Amino acid sequence: MNKKALIMIDLQNDFCEGGALAVPGGKEVIPLANDLQHHFNCVIATKDWHPKDHLSFASNHPGKSVGEWVTLHDLPQILWPAHCLQDSEGADFVSELETSRIQHIVYKGTDKHVDSYSAFFDNARLRATGLEAYLREQGIQSLYLLGLATDYCVQYTALDALSLGFDVHVIVDACRGVELQPGDTQKALDCMKAGGVVLTSGR
Repeated sequence: MNKKALIMIDLQNDFCEGGALAVPGGKEVIPLANDLQHHFNCVIATKDWHPKDHLSFASNHPGKSVGEWVTLHDLPQILWPAHCLQDSEGADFVSELETSRIQHIVYKGTDKHVDSYSAFFDNARLRATGLEAYLREQGIQSLYLLGLATDYCVQYTALDALSLGFDVHVIVDACRGVELQPGDTQKALDCMKAGGVVLTSGR
């Protein structure tokens, strides 16, 4: 039997309206996320969980601004506003999200030296989050992803999941993109589809 899991990515206050790194329309996905949870036996959620001195924050690079680029672990790194600080209100799940069905939470971005868009690995693939091991233990092969943001954490999670041999579906109408550059969200969807991700709808 092909067991499936729903992975809800970064549905946190800082990524929604009024947050430090708000994704346009972020809260619009919450009602659908709540509804979809009832169709899965395994529901997983991820959280950005950054220390205050995380080096992806522009505030930790004197003279640098949000949107500029630096190098972390030999990788190009865009600088973000400080967001999703550990144990902060900004890192909490949005209050409208139903959380009683969440069985496992993945904390990512905990190493100040490297960012972590994917729910599986940091961006340099130095460390795994433990999500793959958890999914294997549960006998899960098919993953359904939703959340924030399409062009970053959803995309990186989907592509890593493919590389690990999972069947990957992205619920497009339950995702929203940052769109730092116009068209980024569509580029991400095209990239995922080309890699083998099934793009689907939750309605």
